Amino acid sequence: MRKYGPVPKRPPLTKLRIIEAASAVADRGGLESVSMRNVAKELKVEAMSLYHHVADKECLLDGLADWIVEQIELPEVTDPWRAAMSARAHSAHDVLSAHPWAITLIESRPAPGMPLLRHHDRIVGCLLESGFSAELATHAFSAIDAYVYGFTLSEANLPFSPGEGAEEAFASDVAPAPEEFPYLARSLGELMESGTYSYAAEFDYGLELILEGFERRLA
Repeated sequence: MRKYGPVPKRPPLTKLRIIEAASAVADRGGLESVSMRNVAKELKVEAMSLYHHVADKECLLDGLADWIVEQIELPEVTDPWRAAMSARAHSAHDVLSAHPWAITLIESRPAPGMPLLRHHDRIVGCLLESGFSAELATHAFSAIDAYVYGFTLSEANLPFSPGEGAEEAFASDVAPAPEEFPYLARSLGELMESGTYSYAAEFDYGLELILEGFERRLA
């Protein structure tokens, strides 16, 4: 008689597992694909079982927004502000690049969750403790986030993958005619001539310009 081993037990359903499954669904199909039914399908359970942990879709989206924010590195309020803002911006860029749908989600929730409030409090605290006024700290936070969000969205929609050497190949395909667009052709030619240009490096350059500007304002 054939013997069968014990059936492996399915991990217990938890709110964290549900949120992680929602993230996987959004990564594949965008935020609009997140529903209780699709998340249940991802977990291979009945949709009704989710309601023991998440009240409804809006609560699911709130939890997903909190989960994303918690992935972003936070400084201590006593950290040197410039290094702290740079590290936090790079961490946010990495997280949001992995989950581009999250930018819309974070900004669209009607009531910010505790993780987002804690996140904002720590960033503002680091700036205030470094000598920023409340107004200058708000300007800095706003400018850095606008830059991170905008760059990440632009990068996600590029027709090539930044940092993989595809810029040169793409540039040769869409090279403008010098007789019609002399300055574009000249600029593109000089950029590609060295063979070292990477669009991904633009993030660091732009971020440093912003931080340098606020360093001068602080002084």
